[in-house]
Amino acid sequence: MIAVHSRVLGPAVGGVRLRRYAGWRDGLEDALRLAEAMTYKCAAAGLSFGGGKTVIALDEDVPLTPTLRQAALEDLGEFIESFGGSYLAGPDVGTGPADMVVLRRKTAHAFCVPEEHGGTGSSSIPTAAGVLAALRAGVRHVFGADSVDGLTVVVSGMGSVGSLVAAGLPGARIIVSDVDETKRDDRFEWVGPGEALRTPADIFVPAAVGGVLGPDTAGEVEARLVVGPANNQLTTDSVADLLAAKGITWIPDFVASAGGVIYTLCREIEKLSHDEAMTRVETIGATVDTILTANTTPLAAAMDLATARLKTT
Repeated sequence: MIAVHSRVLGPAVGGVRLRRYAGWRDGLEDALRLAEAMTYKCAAAGLSFGGGKTVIALDEDVPLTPTLRQAALEDLGEFIESFGGSYLAGPDVGTGPADMVVLRRKTAHAFCVPEEHGGTGSSSIPTAAGVLAALRAGVRHVFGADSVDGLTVVVSGMGSVGSLVAAGLPGARIIVSDVDETKRDDRFEWVGPGEALRTPADIFVPAAVGGVLGPDTAGEVEARLVVGPANNQLTTDSVADLLAAKGITWIPDFVASAGGVIYTLCREIEKLSHDEAMTRVETIGATVDTILTANTTPLAAAMDLATARLKTT
């Protein structure tokens, strides 16, 4: 399924998520929420693109064989092509650059294919760079410090982005967690996934799936700063007020996680160099400075920034 939330600023962009759901309607709900988040991500980042999302929803009891995977991706490529360039796709949870090569057999509107195929490959490095830029800005605001030296950081989710964020914080005490025990890393301390949120720390980095912060779990957060790449971290927007009331600064995920889409579109659409695109990724820090100095919650400030651009375009 493909959800398109907005094309006000330009073609809708959004990753291809391939994962198991209890029912297809759960996948549809995911696609709708994530497409909306992409609209605000692009708008807040100053990109001339709208928000979309693809979900390939697998039943929980269906084996994902190589044959089924390829057939699903080829069908998706034809589906994307039917949009005539008004929806552009890239990798997301459950897919990667190799899957974009399969899509390219049916459509030109797939990005992040491996470099040997003329693309930019995985967006994990620029996504992590954007999170780190947001984190540094948050540290300046919350702790009045220019580095993470001496701070304790919990990274929940040691996937391709979370592991890069953990490795990009020299001087800090790093505690990591993942549902996959094989993700343990001797460089970092480890806690079980059920303990990550309530582990005492200065900074909490949600880097796995969304929905980790709800009315019940918000009260368990021990960190003063929450910033990470996971999409849709809040179960409802009202949780942002709960966190603020507790004295916790939450940097909206659609701001912190924009590095990958910024880099990919700058490289593959605007044809900027690697260095130029990474410079654009670093502007996430300035965006965070702006929303953290506004006289409102970070979520409200970020939404004001995004909706103002949507309304004036």
